[in-house]
Amino acid sequence: MSQKLKVGILGATGMVGQRFISLLENHPWFEVVTLAASARSAGKTYEEAVGGRWKMTTPMPEAVKKLVVMNVNEVEKVAASVDFVFSAVDMSKDEIKAIEEEYAKTETPVVSNNSAHRWTPDVPMVVPEINPEHFKVIEFQKKRLGTTRGFIAVKPNCSIQSYAPALTAWKEFEPYEVVATTYQAISGAGKTFKDWPEMVENVIPYIGGEEEKSEKEPLRLWGKIEDGVIVPAKSPVITCQCIRVPVLNGHTAAVFVKFRKKPTKEQLIEKLESFSGLPQELKLPSAPKQFIRYMQEDNRPQVQLDVDYERGMGVSIGRIREDTVYDFKFVGLSHNTVRGAAGGAVLCAETLKALGYIAAK
Repeated sequence: MSQKLKVGILGATGMVGQRFISLLENHPWFEVVTLAASARSAGKTYEEAVGGRWKMTTPMPEAVKKLVVMNVNEVEKVAASVDFVFSAVDMSKDEIKAIEEEYAKTETPVVSNNSAHRWTPDVPMVVPEINPEHFKVIEFQKKRLGTTRGFIAVKPNCSIQSYAPALTAWKEFEPYEVVATTYQAISGAGKTFKDWPEMVENVIPYIGGEEEKSEKEPLRLWGKIEDGVIVPAKSPVITCQCIRVPVLNGHTAAVFVKFRKKPTKEQLIEKLESFSGLPQELKLPSAPKQFIRYMQEDNRPQVQLDVDYERGMGVSIGRIREDTVYDFKFVGLSHNTVRGAAGGAVLCAETLKALGYIAAK
């Protein structure tokens, strides 16, 4: 592809904005040309605006250092410079909803990492391996917004990526009751240990709003489009606890499942390892070759050893065993700021481009 699509990042100075920038360095299809953030960062070079707050382990890409940060609220001006935007703005839910719609109405597709639009009935919330068919709801959304190419698409919460893919792979066995506890990294709150010293050697048994998202969002992924909106699935019933743990990157889940059609352990493993979707079929640039792997060792997956599987875009499952109360239990691990945030949104954008929803203006 000779001409790369011009990309803007809204909320470019925050942790997820930084992750977008690092993931998009040398991307074969997309080029970051515009960075936007709050009024206090606007007018500075990106390097000046971020200052000592660069949180990635890799250095800030040279290509963005001298880009002058624009004011994210100057919607027409930002939109005029790009083909589409990634959104990682830090605002209230209502403000995010309003500004993302404003960008969409300038005929600029918005691929969002934010939760604000995850329950807007005609906004697709997609893990591309699981429910790419939900992108079809965009046509109904465009009618509502009065646009021809502008729309909003979102990716789901980071915590569900460590268990929803496994449950999807096991769909034919009809899981109907799920208990999950997630052990969530501090980068999920946009923090490092330097920013949040009280998390060192600590566990906090509460993450605001997270349990509801973890219980409900998988059902929306498994829902159907009816009358121009996405209707969530009714089953399985999921109950969840979400705990913040002293880990920088990587959300771990301990999960118990009841099935209507009880499988064997071997069948469960086979379904995980053979599971793939549209990104693998289309060989999209950010797609993991193998989305889910099963690890046989008793002490895996581990955050330190396994979080970067498939460049952080794959999911590691281990410790499948029969349970005395439920049918089976297992442990899952996913990278919360790659697959669970910016990387998941980049894969959504690649899928949207491949399906013809995103093109040059």
